Amino acid sequence: MTTSTPTPRGAITCLPANEAAWTDLELVFGERGDPAHCWCRWFKASAAEFRAMPNDERRERFHRETGCDDSAARTTTGVVAYRDGEPVGWVAVEPRPGLVRLRGAKVPWSGRDEDPDDPAVWVVSCFVVRRGFRRQGVSHALLGGAVDHARRSGATAVEGYPTEPAPGATDGGGAMFVGPRSVFEAAGFTEVSHPTPRRWVYRKDC
Repeated sequence: MTTSTPTPRGAITCLPANEAAWTDLELVFGERGDPAHCWCRWFKASAAEFRAMPNDERRERFHRETGCDDSAARTTTGVVAYRDGEPVGWVAVEPRPGLVRLRGAKVPWSGRDEDPDDPAVWVVSCFVVRRGFRRQGVSHALLGGAVDHARRSGATAVEGYPTEPAPGATDGGGAMFVGPRSVFEAAGFTEVSHPTPRRWVYRKDC
């Protein structure tokens, strides 16, 4: 099922990744830079596992999990955005238990009275916007598509863990892959906690 979002440069349509072509997702991730070396594995592997995993294996695991080119797949791990038929972005969204790094210190659970393994809570963990389409509203459309997909799949809530640079500091592009706070706030997410100086927890009930 598609979700369409109007932007000043035209409507952006979002599809569950299993309804998208793998070649389209490869275009979004490109051949260089963080996306093409991570393949959305950072939250899904321990630090040691991530370092030891060859890039080809990261890519293959990602391909299997998305279910691209298989509209009958029972599950998928994200949403692909299109403008005028051109693939422009990706967002990872799936049940929270699959993201093993959430057990660590990056997103602490202190002060939160809930089960981190609740499968009804889904997580938006990674945004990738294709070069040439950035700062055009793609991330906002992707988040809307992710929430719609999670809701239709039975989620009761969706969370995100955005970061912000320290005041006066610059930040590498890869560090912002989780999205900025402004995108979550614009989509109606509310702040749950601020566990570290640069990390927030945002949530939206479905």
